[in-house]
Amino acid sequence: MDELQKYLGDSKPTLLEMYATWCPHCQKMAPVVEELRVRMGDKAHIVQLDGEKNEDVMRQYSVASYPCWILFKDGQTVWRDYGEKPLSELEDMIRRFI
Repeated sequence: MDELQKYLGDSKPTLLEMYATWCPHCQKMAPVVEELRVRMGDKAHIVQLDGEKNEDVMRQYSVASYPCWILFKDGQTVWRDYGEKPLSELEDMIRRFI
């Protein structure tokens, strides 16, 4: 949670992934998120939080399933979706707010 709060006030977009270690869709997304970090470099923040260890964040953002993607810009939610996503979709969405 502290990592997320640190970035929310930044002008760079912040992509939050709420995941669970037991979730097969989240496991499939792990290498995609790592590649996204490489491609975005210092242009955006990518934060992954385990929902079972961050129940307060789950409640705060009304997360109902995994993986949940929430994109923030200047502290405001600008995009939200659930499920497996192709790298290109995540990258394109972030680039819209750079």
